[in-house]
Amino acid sequence: MSLLRAFIAVDIPSKIQQAIHEAASSLRGEVGALVRWVPPENIHLTLKFLGDVSPAHVEQLAQMLRAEVDSCPAFDIHICGLGSFPNSKRARVLYIGIQAPAALEALYLGIESSSRKLGYESDANGERGFSPHLTIGRVNQKITAVEVQRIRRALEAAKIDSLGSARVDSVQLYKSELKPGGSVYTKLFSAKLMSC
Repeated sequence: MSLLRAFIAVDIPSKIQQAIHEAASSLRGEVGALVRWVPPENIHLTLKFLGDVSPAHVEQLAQMLRAEVDSCPAFDIHICGLGSFPNSKRARVLYIGIQAPAALEALYLGIESSSRKLGYESDANGERGFSPHLTIGRVNQKITAVEVQRIRRALEAAKIDSLGSARVDSVQLYKSELKPGGSVYTKLFSAKLMSC
């Protein structure tokens, strides 16, 4: 039985995904092929990257998610701003920012703690704290110093304001398959948050 590459995420409404795609069009025009762009339909809020998961453990993960979201009320997040990790001088990941209530961090910390108890490694963000974001592109590794500067200038010139709000009322477990045309995500399980 082969392992699944899996992650836990919050879906973003297609209307917001499309707004992100349109808002980033001038940036795509500036830096084009220097970045691997995330297709709009794949834009999501990752809460936990699990890595390789045995198919036999999917039900265990589903039970963990059910337990974590059972007492968590639904909430709204606000999507706005453009950023990069680790910084704009040496961008590796381009993202759209998220403003969220404390409920999002509580949800993240609960999932992080429960998945650690199941044997999954702590998130690399653990030391830096949770930084909710929507990845829109990953900078290609083999670029020149001139291309790095081009990306920096494009990021500094780009302005992305508010793109709307999204309701967080469920959390998903996905598998990710790396295909020649990019990653394909398949939903394995969805856990509903409490409705208000």
